[in-house]
Amino acid sequence: MNKEEFIQNVKNIGIDIDDKKMEMLEKYYDLLIGWNEKINLTTITKKEDVYLKHFYDSLTIVKVIDLNKENTFCDIGSGAGFPGLVIKIFFPHLKITLIDSLNKRINFLNEVIKELNLDNIEAIHARAEEYALSNREKFDVVTARAVSSISTLLEFSMPLLKLDKYFIAMRGQDESGYEKALDILGGKVIKKEEFNLPFEQSKRTLIKVEKIRKTNLKYPRKFSEIKKNPI
Repeated sequence: MNKEEFIQNVKNIGIDIDDKKMEMLEKYYDLLIGWNEKINLTTITKKEDVYLKHFYDSLTIVKVIDLNKENTFCDIGSGAGFPGLVIKIFFPHLKITLIDSLNKRINFLNEVIKELNLDNIEAIHARAEEYALSNREKFDVVTARAVSSISTLLEFSMPLLKLDKYFIAMRGQDESGYEKALDILGGKVIKKEEFNLPFEQSKRTLIKVEKIRKTNLKYPRKFSEIKKNPI
């Protein structure tokens, strides 16, 4: 996906795009490639692939939610900033929190935030389950992109959500077996969107979960318990 194709496809999913946003993405790409030589951020480095599989893919979340109507956004396991940093560039009104357990990645995220002169965004070095303990019911939207099982992600995410707000799992394929976790943690799937990325046609699935009940204070558990006995 070259830049012209990126611009057209972003417009096709209803997102405004201008020269300033493209300049920020170019700087982001340069920082990503530079830092990737020092620490492992991504195996996807070709510019056309980054624009498709990281930048565009991050923005497809708008297929299931109108981010213009939300205020606070948390990206769990943000890694190199996908989708959270890309979302910030295109929806600057959002107050965004990026969570990652590896401090080297947090250092990279902070460098991008600084170089792009972004405000109302923070990168926090923490495990998601530990961060959730002291930040309950703080966010309108919580997302995670292709990390862990959905049941595990629900245990991390549902405590962070305000009542009646949304967790969105960004997956390749859907999976089964998380119905019990939904029931226990107070969630309900209200939308699923399956589609293929342009050009290379790899499958994507967005799962939108609404928090319909408060999550029991016993969740999230310690990671060792989650791993040993998943819901």
